Amino acid sequence: MRQRPVQHPARPFSALAGRVQRALEAPTARDEGEGFVPALQEIGAAFRSLGSPLQVRRFIAAHRAWLSGVTWQVGNAALGRMPDLDEYPAMRVLAAGGEPTFAMLEIATGHEVPAQDMERPTVRALTEMAIMVAALDNDRHSLCKELVRGQTDQNVYSVLMHHQGLSLHEAVTTATRLRDRVPLRFMEVHDKVRPGAGLELATHLQGLRYGIRGNAEWGLRVPRYLSLGHVPDPMDDAPLEWAEKPADDDRSAPRGLPTVAWW
Repeated sequence: MRQRPVQHPARPFSALAGRVQRALEAPTARDEGEGFVPALQEIGAAFRSLGSPLQVRRFIAAHRAWLSGVTWQVGNAALGRMPDLDEYPAMRVLAAGGEPTFAMLEIATGHEVPAQDMERPTVRALTEMAIMVAALDNDRHSLCKELVRGQTDQNVYSVLMHHQGLSLHEAVTTATRLRDRVPLRFMEVHDKVRPGAGLELATHLQGLRYGIRGNAEWGLRVPRYLSLGHVPDPMDDAPLEWAEKPADDDRSAPRGLPTVAWW
């Protein structure tokens, strides 16, 4: 008697990701088994009506990058595998969803960045750094809630504790130093690119800056991070505060992490 193959936990998500992505790419695609498909196609139709074909294709490619990162993360969880400190930022910069978020900038502003500017290594590095700052900020904002719920299977702190044997306090300190170096490097590279940028690229760069600050401010206020299922009372919850200076003022790209050292 032939045995049925064991279903790997990551496979259902991989199939779902493929179906959802195809529904975004193909306006005529139908998927009655997935409730989010019609809503996503409605968003896609709105983007096609508002943006240029290139802007829409950039968003679709960014959406695919996001799903690939989430598939990577789900696969790690299914295998009980903890990524190391070099793999984690490579995965997180995709899984955080920053690619499709920043891809919407052009559609929102109406300024299409020329390909020769958008694909420059320095501009790609700036985009990745903006995403990484937001991702590490989100790791920090959600840490307390995830600890209570036992959901810290993959964040920068669990990675440091697992692979470097750090305590939670030590991991927070180390991760904060790593995080603070990224926006400093961002500003170093930004200040070299911005003077020669045209209107379209300059608008994109400013959007990256707004994204870093906006995500941080959002994380300080949103119930998703501050509550345990209820809207927090401002008098009861002590929000995170801005530091007076970086925990690490080194402006060079992170050392010992080949996947992001090119920044």
